[in-house]
Amino acid sequence: MIEISKRISTIAPSMTLAVSAKANELKAAGIKVINFGVGEPDFNTPEHICQAAKDALDKGYTRYVAASGLPALKKSIVKKFKTDNNLDYDPSQIIISNGAKHSIFNAIFATINPGDEVLIPKPYWLTYPEVVKSCGGIPEYIYATPRHGYKITAAQVEAAIRPQTKMLIFNSPCNPTGAVYTEKEIRAISEVCVEHNIVVLADEIYEKLIYGGETHFSIAQCSPEMKDLTIIINGVSKSYAMTGWRLGYLACPANVAKAISSFQSHSTSNVNTMTQYAAIAALEGGNEKMNEMVKVFGQRRQKMLAKLDEMKSLGLDYVSPHGAFYVMLLCDNLYGKNYKGEKIHGSMDVANLLLVHKNVAITPGVCFGDDDAVRLSYALSTADMLDGLERIAEFARECY
Repeated sequence: MIEISKRISTIAPSMTLAVSAKANELKAAGIKVINFGVGEPDFNTPEHICQAAKDALDKGYTRYVAASGLPALKKSIVKKFKTDNNLDYDPSQIIISNGAKHSIFNAIFATINPGDEVLIPKPYWLTYPEVVKSCGGIPEYIYATPRHGYKITAAQVEAAIRPQTKMLIFNSPCNPTGAVYTEKEIRAISEVCVEHNIVVLADEIYEKLIYGGETHFSIAQCSPEMKDLTIIINGVSKSYAMTGWRLGYLACPANVAKAISSFQSHSTSNVNTMTQYAAIAALEGGNEKMNEMVKVFGQRRQKMLAKLDEMKSLGLDYVSPHGAFYVMLLCDNLYGKNYKGEKIHGSMDVANLLLVHKNVAITPGVCFGDDDAVRLSYALSTADMLDGLERIAEFARECY
């Protein structure tokens, strides 16, 4: 028998797999499942982006390019940072990878040594701690409470820093909470990080998906000192409905980019060439389609929150999200109750019971480090969304 490495054995399997497997079984049996668990836009990739990939194929752009990315795409990304974030980067500071998740792995692998501690606000995207552990780092959590809008404070960051602390993972807009930090909040956190020389991994993949008058502000904009400590993660998956194309990118100090480029040349080499030409079309082709998608998400968000307001009397609550396409539904008031003879102990029980008895798939909050809630996505049709919310309300009414 082949022995598994200690490095890979530290990674926990996804707790969502059991729920996903049951959902797939129901679908295979012909049962309609309303899926609130989706983490991708339910829109097709805009046609001009698809056409760019087709054109690249027709022109024979099917060979290797530089491992760190196509120069023309890097130029488009540099332009994007200047236009959207007023940040100046050289193309050598940009690395193109196979999705934002790959960019996150590269960044942590390149900067975290065994024993380094990484501060992660929770609720967190479930991949963060697993990547940290796989690179020998130690995840340390800062609780972003519902009371404070699921946002951590500069004081919390200050209190969490120890001699071993190397990095803060900062995600705004946030998955799973939808929280969007204000410029004032970000500047306060930046001051702490600069004072203690803390690297910030800024995951900004949901940058364009913001509603309710909020705006995106990158922590790298705070000061030249903060920019030199920041690795920005972004990509085309969420903003341009390109999840399956698998292209993310990062911007960082030159020495970090050089190290990541070297590593990527030995691991995956370049992102597939046609996708890179498609990404150029996405970044350079205007935002009309993206704005239409964001408008639809905004409308769904309003309808979801209106329905959730009606459900508060059932012991359910939420914190209004301003970004991404998720809502954390607080359901801990149901814990200790029973449903059809089964006692509810936590968010996994809520998810399992809703799937089996109401054919509704949700993501249990325990996956994100917060067992008091479940995550609902509004990246599904309005009709399905409202139907699914009513089924959740029925479930809450039937608990005893």
